Amino acid sequence: MGQAAAVMAREDQTATSPVAEVQVPVVMKEPAEKLPAPVSDSAAIMQLIHRAATDPNVDLDKMERLLAMQERILDRNAKVAFTTALAQLQPKLPIITEKGEIKDRNGNVQSSYALWEDIIEAIRGLLSKHGFALTFKVGREGDQQTVTGILSHKDGHSEQTTLTLPLDVSGSKNAVQAVGSSVSYGKRYTAQALLNLTSKGEDDDGQKAATVKHITDGQKQLLIKLIRETKADTPKFLFYMGANSVDEILAADFNKAKTALEAKKREIENGKAAGNEQGQPK
Repeated sequence: MGQAAAVMAREDQTATSPVAEVQVPVVMKEPAEKLPAPVSDSAAIMQLIHRAATDPNVDLDKMERLLAMQERILDRNAKVAFTTALAQLQPKLPIITEKGEIKDRNGNVQSSYALWEDIIEAIRGLLSKHGFALTFKVGREGDQQTVTGILSHKDGHSEQTTLTLPLDVSGSKNAVQAVGSSVSYGKRYTAQALLNLTSKGEDDDGQKAATVKHITDGQKQLLIKLIRETKADTPKFLFYMGANSVDEILAADFNKAKTALEAKKREIENGKAAGNEQGQPK
């Protein structure tokens, strides 16, 4: 009994001990503060413009500077978007098959080119997918045709290039057909310049290629030298020769090209000589 009483006494003391009643405090965490979302340059400028517009103390000159700054930022962003989209588009552009043919008087095929209808059919879907639109402006400069190709992006930036051409009166075309042919030519080459398109001839087992001979490297260098000396309009000259580049001028047409450029060179020299004579005292 004595031992039992002692044990019961110790249990009573433990139950009423202050140490047994100590509770561990629960620490409540404060909710994490949300960081503000990053603000773009354009959005920041818009906020400044909004505050300035509601502030009666802001003068008109400051407002105009803010608006000009916003316009520059928007233009920069649009150009970045254009360049990025174009870089994504170009690797997907196809090589256009050349189905158009240039024939000599005997009906023999001398060279080939990509038709405009084939070009636009091949690229239209890709342009739309990447946010681009390709449009053209047609005009006249005297007796010459101008075609301006404009490549626009959905974010607002655009690039353009203009080609000035003589009317294509080859093949007994009438006036309307001559204009249409030159416009089609201008569309082809401005589109190729803006998008860096490439084309190739149809596969014919090399039969056509074997019959077509182009100028030699030496002839090419001579023509390039004459073009530079006369400051000739290269696209117009190539259009006259029916070629896409100087390399593609046919060997049979070399004398024609050389004669045309040399005649232009003589005109320039005669014009200079006449000017010098007029300037001399009599």
